Amino acid sequence: MTQSAAEPTFTPHEFRRALGNFATGVTIITAVGSDGEKVGVTASSFNSLSMDPPLILWSSIKDSLSCAIFESTSHFAVNVLASDQMDMSNHFARQNEDKFAGVDWEPGLGGAPIFPNCAGRFQCETYDKLDGGDHWIFVGKVIAFDDFGRPPLCFHQGSYSMVFSHPGGGSKAEDIASKIKSDGQMDDHLFFMMLQAVRAYQGSYSPKLKSLDLSLIESRTLIVLNDMPGSDADALVGHINAPVSEVREAILNLTERGMIAADGDAFSLTEAGSTKTKEVWNLAKTHEKEVFESFDAAQMKTFTDVLRKIIGT
Repeated sequence: MTQSAAEPTFTPHEFRRALGNFATGVTIITAVGSDGEKVGVTASSFNSLSMDPPLILWSSIKDSLSCAIFESTSHFAVNVLASDQMDMSNHFARQNEDKFAGVDWEPGLGGAPIFPNCAGRFQCETYDKLDGGDHWIFVGKVIAFDDFGRPPLCFHQGSYSMVFSHPGGGSKAEDIASKIKSDGQMDDHLFFMMLQAVRAYQGSYSPKLKSLDLSLIESRTLIVLNDMPGSDADALVGHINAPVSEVREAILNLTERGMIAADGDAFSLTEAGSTKTKEVWNLAKTHEKEVFESFDAAQMKTFTDVLRKIIGT
């Protein structure tokens, strides 16, 4: 393949942000080394490749600690996470001494750990390894799989997400929508309506953050650190609703831009970060006012009380 002489004019940060527009699933890839050492990494690079033979692929950064085992192992497993397995995703994204301590698993083909309660699992023979820049692309031949059909955990624009059928997605979706409508359940499905409300609110808010040159995760990081100075990455995860890897990426970006200062593993806002956080809050308050301007004070009080009650329970 002929290599282009042109150099990219964009930054890695801009490239990652653009890639975030492509929603993916979340997996944990596992294997066992020749010495019995188990490895497991959170990855969203999993994809199907071929039906005949049945091949899948995923990629790992070349200098990661676990990559050497994946390069030499005869088998690996792909555990496709379900929507309630965010903690598993974050756990295996961290650099823990023994990631499998206290985790429920069983050995699959070649000893590769497989987990219960996933959306699906694929057990693979190592088929090929391809050079992909700063990553190795691992191709596996699927020998066995489990299809549990649980709702999958998704990843989009730096945040965890969930899947819902699109109302215009074809006959199956139309049949479901028709049944919901005929049963009169849609208007009474409070959880569904809350999710739709959050999506609508965030969908019109996220583009406004571009005026501040911040991603949604970066803005959330600033806001949380404003209230919780001295937090480490793991402490921030629970308040930001994003994988620990994305939180660390946001911290790195904000540190490089002089908005966050590190003290060991703890992080706090700099003067520039505090100024930017005020801008984020002003933007958030303006957006909130626009969205709720048609509601009176009594309605807003009821709405706030309901939210606090739900959060409290």
